[in-house]
Amino acid sequence: MYFWLTAFLVLVLDQVSKYLVRLYLVPYRVYPVLPPVFYLTYVRNPGAAFGFLSHWPFLSVFIAFLVVPVAVFMYRRFFTADPLMAVALGLVMGGALGNLVDRLLTGVVTDFLDFRVWPVFNLADSAIVVGVGIIIWWFWRKEGKG
Repeated sequence: MYFWLTAFLVLVLDQVSKYLVRLYLVPYRVYPVLPPVFYLTYVRNPGAAFGFLSHWPFLSVFIAFLVVPVAVFMYRRFFTADPLMAVALGLVMGGALGNLVDRLLTGVVTDFLDFRVWPVFNLADSAIVVGVGIIIWWFWRKEGKG
């Protein structure tokens, strides 16, 4: 249950936030929120997370189409009884779906979170990074006990 709920919440929050950004912000204009640390900057990103693979957008779509079934398989096969891994895999899947929806509907991903020391990103990117971080930590912790 945690897996599906997490993926759904990430997808909905991501798409609602991107809709509001497209509705209210001007592309490439910087909106100070907590200067000099945090800004909102609406960027249309043709690549993957944080602008990687921007010259190969088809590869980003292909990767998303791989991530989703792999996340479902991993959850069903190995982690149905582990709530932490269910949430982590749900974060990854919800983030992948959020960016995939953007790519399929508009051809680009809407990014807007700007901390000035990192490329502009969105909630889906954050969910993917946090989910992968939890997965890595989980396996690292498990290795130490084995």
